[in-house]
Amino acid sequence: MFLRDPARWAIIALLFVLILAALGLVPLVGWAISLVGLPVLSAGLLTVADDTAAGRPVRIDGLFDGLRRNAGQHVMLGICYLVGGLLTAFVAAAIGSSAALTGALIGPLAAAGLTVGGVMLASIVFMALWLGLMMALWYAPALIVFHQAEPLAALRHSAMACLRNLPAFFVLALCLYVLAWLALLPAGLGMLVLVPVVAGAQHAAWRDTFGERPELPPAGSL
Repeated sequence: MFLRDPARWAIIALLFVLILAALGLVPLVGWAISLVGLPVLSAGLLTVADDTAAGRPVRIDGLFDGLRRNAGQHVMLGICYLVGGLLTAFVAAAIGSSAALTGALIGPLAAAGLTVGGVMLASIVFMALWLGLMMALWYAPALIVFHQAEPLAALRHSAMACLRNLPAFFVLALCLYVLAWLALLPAGLGMLVLVPVVAGAQHAAWRDTFGERPELPPAGSL
């Protein structure tokens, strides 16, 4: 998809990165606004990918289709992302701090052991919860864009679809993790390619899992 019109895709990717960076610069709440805005812009990327897959021209303004269509649902999805991220961080922090506090009450030697163990456990819990959040979000923008699903239903269907395809999801997540680091090496310029590639991967994954179905099935049957 990217190679069909790399110049326009690169412009779209640059706008995507710049908008999220600008939102993040808002004092105090910028990080929250950028998390809420991510699914909105992701929806636009998916519409551009869908146009490209269908042989239609790449539209630079397609990045903003998430604001033109079902904007409220995409914003609600972003709020769910924000709340989920905060809860994930809170649970992990609570586990780590409680272990450190317990160790401090018992004694110095126990404090060191419990602190290390608590940090390791908190890290494992954080990764598990974050992975679950990513599974819930992976298909959700596409389900809202192409199936007009409600945000909570989209999150549920997305999580169930990823669970039913867990080996493929893990391989894809690992590939994207490696590619993200590689994209940052040349002064971050690789993001101009990675953003369109991720959009294409999301669109291809949605098409493989949901694309042939005009209506969403029950979440447990995916």
